[in-house]
Amino acid sequence: MSEQTPATERQRVEFWFDPACPWAWMTSRWMGEVEQVRPVDVEWKVMSLAVLNEGRDLPEEYRAAMDRAWAAVRVVTAAKEEHGAEHVKPLYDAIGTRVHPGGRTDMDAVLAESLAEVGLPAELLAAKDSDAHDAALRASHAEGIDRVGQDVGTPVIAVAGTAFFGPVVTPAPKGEDAARLWDGVVAVASTPGFYELKRTRDQGPVFD
Repeated sequence: MSEQTPATERQRVEFWFDPACPWAWMTSRWMGEVEQVRPVDVEWKVMSLAVLNEGRDLPEEYRAAMDRAWAAVRVVTAAKEEHGAEHVKPLYDAIGTRVHPGGRTDMDAVLAESLAEVGLPAELLAAKDSDAHDAALRASHAEGIDRVGQDVGTPVIAVAGTAFFGPVVTPAPKGEDAARLWDGVVAVASTPGFYELKRTRDQGPVFD
């Protein structure tokens, strides 16, 4: 944290995610830890890998995955638009827990169970096949992606005038390890002219 930011001053953090992405899930678990050890308040917002990859020449298998990815993000968007932003994070948690550590693949069942878990109407399930809220989804997606450019994925994080993709990390750091990573990521990302720091991933997401 910078010397100009008092320890008691809370920072607003915006976090854009696609429920389908396991790496965004890992980052979101880390961000939840950061909320406990740093004075940040996270606003959870949707972005869409399906929207991001529209018009791109993709392998058949990945294109099919992008087609499937519409369902969850549409339902989360509908929940927000019809019932309020306070439902975004709980619904994301319910869906993500089933899909990522849970390994569930029946998205209709996952979404129905998740809506029931957080007390939202079952009728919202119909949003998975509807474009009724796509304008809001695309606007939220654009808000995040415009901060960092098209050559990224999910998640996107914005804080104190700085935005970045990632971090891509596994397992999700906890406690002071989470705090140290937050301090470092924000320091690096806020450096003028800094664009990229990367190494090859040698393992998949570790859910714990």
